[in-house]
Amino acid sequence: MKTWQYALIVFLGGCCYGILSTFVKLAYSAGFSVTEVTGGQYLFGALLTWVLVLFTKKKRIPFNQAFKLLLSGIPFGLTGVFYYQALQTLNASLAIIFLFQFVWIGTLFEWILYKEKPTKGKIISIGILIIGSILAAGAVANSEVVLSLQGTAWGLLSALTFTTFITLSSSVGKDSPPVLKSAFLSTGGLIVVFLIFPPTFLVDLPTLTGVAQYGLLLGFFGVALPPLLFSIGMPHVGPGLGTILTASELPVAVTMSALILAEVVSFSQWIGVVIILCGIVLGNLKLKGRMKSIS
Repeated sequence: MKTWQYALIVFLGGCCYGILSTFVKLAYSAGFSVTEVTGGQYLFGALLTWVLVLFTKKKRIPFNQAFKLLLSGIPFGLTGVFYYQALQTLNASLAIIFLFQFVWIGTLFEWILYKEKPTKGKIISIGILIIGSILAAGAVANSEVVLSLQGTAWGLLSALTFTTFITLSSSVGKDSPPVLKSAFLSTGGLIVVFLIFPPTFLVDLPTLTGVAQYGLLLGFFGVALPPLLFSIGMPHVGPGLGTILTASELPVAVTMSALILAEVVSFSQWIGVVIILCGIVLGNLKLKGRMKSIS
C-alpha cells in the first residue's frame, strides 16, 4: 500500500470523529444523559469490534502485548470524558477549539519522542489549521463565547489525551492484526469510561434500549472504526502528520450539523472549513516530498 493511501485511511479516521457531534446532540435532545451516551458509545463500540474479530483470521498475541494495548486505550476513553467535561462550562465552539490543539501537540510529541524537528512547511500547515479551526468552530461569529478556567483545563486535557492515543496507535502493537489491536484499544477505553461513569443504565431496560440506537452509531463511528483505521495508517505516517490528517474531524462536524441538524453555518465557518482542508493538503504534500527524498 502506498503512503498516500495510509494517509487517506487516517484522514477517514478523523472524518469518523466529525460525525459524532451530530448524533450526540440528537441523543441529548432525546433526553439521554452524558453518562448514558458516553457509556453506550464505548459499550456498543467495543462489542462491534469484538464481533468483527470473530470474523477475521485468528492470530494470538502475547499477553504483555495485549496488556499494553489495553493500557493504550486509556487515553482513548479519557478523551471523551474530558471533552464532555469541558462542554459543561464552555460553549461548544470554544471547547472544540481547545480539543483541536492536538494538531500541534502531535508534532511536539514527535519532536520530543522521535527527535523529528518540525519542518517549516509543517509549522505553516499547523498555523493554517489553527486559524481554520477558530473560523470553522464559529468562535469569531459567536459574540457570547465565555472562557472559564475549569473548562479550559478540561479542553486542553482532552487534546493531550487524544494526541497520546494517536501517538500510541502509531507505536504500540505494530505487529498486531489491526482488528485485534482495535478491539483491545476500545476495550481499554470502555473500562476507563465505566470506571468514571458507572453504567447504571445497563440495569434499566427501557433506557438501555433507547441508548442502543444512538450507541450503535456512536460506537461504530467513534469507538470501532477510528482505532481500526489508525492502527492501519498511523504506523506509516507518524503522529505528527497523523494529527494534521485527523483535523478532518472539524470540517465533517460542521457539514453534518448543516445537513442533518439544519443548523445555520455562517460564511466565515465555511471559509474555516476550506482553510482546514488546505492545511491538511499542505501537510500531506510535505509528506510526499519527504518520502521522495528518502527514496
